[in-house]
Amino acid sequence: MFSLRSLGTTVKTEVLAGIATFLAAMYIIVVNPSILSSAGVPFAGALTATVLISFFGSVMMGLYARNPILVAPGMGINALFTYTMVLGAGIEWQTALGCVFWSGVLFGLLALFNVRRYVVDAIPATLRHAIACGIGLFITVIGLVNAGMLVSNPATVVGLGEMTPTLVTFLIGLGITAILVAKRMQGALILGIIVTTLLAIPIGRLWGDASTMSPTGSPTLVNFHGIFAWPDFGALWQVDFVGALSVAYWPFIFVILFTTFFDAMSTFIGVCQAGNLLDQDGEPRNIRRSMMVDAFSALISAPLGTSPANAYVESAAGISQGGRSGLVAVVAGLLFLPFLFLSPLLSLVPAIATAPALIMVGVFMLSPIRTIDWQQYDDAIPAFVAMLLIPLTYSITHGVVFGFLTFVVVKVGVGKSQEVRPAMWVLFFLSILMLFEG
Repeated sequence: MFSLRSLGTTVKTEVLAGIATFLAAMYIIVVNPSILSSAGVPFAGALTATVLISFFGSVMMGLYARNPILVAPGMGINALFTYTMVLGAGIEWQTALGCVFWSGVLFGLLALFNVRRYVVDAIPATLRHAIACGIGLFITVIGLVNAGMLVSNPATVVGLGEMTPTLVTFLIGLGITAILVAKRMQGALILGIIVTTLLAIPIGRLWGDASTMSPTGSPTLVNFHGIFAWPDFGALWQVDFVGALSVAYWPFIFVILFTTFFDAMSTFIGVCQAGNLLDQDGEPRNIRRSMMVDAFSALISAPLGTSPANAYVESAAGISQGGRSGLVAVVAGLLFLPFLFLSPLLSLVPAIATAPALIMVGVFMLSPIRTIDWQQYDDAIPAFVAMLLIPLTYSITHGVVFGFLTFVVVKVGVGKSQEVRPAMWVLFFLSILMLFEG
């Protein structure tokens, strides 16, 4: 058990670090329900689920794993849930939640038997980094579409949207959010959401069309319906456990497992390395317990009514301010609870207000691109394929599949088949099956 003194910190430092972590990640309270509502999950129900899993996951991380790492519904995986599984493949959102549950069960088994090294070694680092970048680009595209800046065009496939009051408001909000992020202001994303929401109030009142809808069907008109309300548990326990076990959905369970597992691993390694939160072997501190918490959080996300929760890279905000113990995560988790009763206020936020935050998250997720050796073409080409096809096909699944396929084909073609590990061959043939299932 770590004491604050042995970690070189104080209660005051830990509390302030917890507040900093919460401010850096609280945008998820609005953004996650906004994305999930496009899949049919009730906005208020998704908001309740987001708050609950963020509270439970973070407190468990603090008390059991004793790490200063926040847990909340993951960006990227919620896009996979909504745009690839529900809207893309036509899966009912209740069944998609079932896929989330079973992937959480598998994640728990991987964490319990401590097989992370074997699984991590199976996928080359270049592909893992490229997939993270591809998801970041995908989230950016979603933000641009939600804002109406990126629209379909019969002549050019995609094009620039018309300069309506809605789009102009988004662009102003994006500029303000970008400046706040560039200045490294705490809570920059949530401040950007608030400012853009305020800028959207005149739409339909002083200028623009009051009936304007975002491409995802969300109204751009801001209407006040109060501040407080009892939590909406409409998404609670809406899980199709049995239907999700259909063979047709196994590829999606695998992709969710892959995404959550590697996102957790990369977050723990990156954040703990940056904060020097390492054990005597140089591994992230309490990594096995942290992975167990992440797995359990992913598992209980489905019954609560949201896509999987995982460790947040925004935890670095608190660590950079001196946070070293699990108290940081507990404080951050507790700060989510008041928002259970603020759903009417938060539902004011239109799609164009969360779009700048999505784009900034895309920027954050592109950081691994610098670790890819673009001169080593047998590594760079598969990475490029995966990174590019995720946003262009509007499918994380297809990007991952073609990334795996390209990696094996290129390595074998250049005479480096010894670099293809046995587990990667298994993934290669699974990818072929997933491709034809899709």
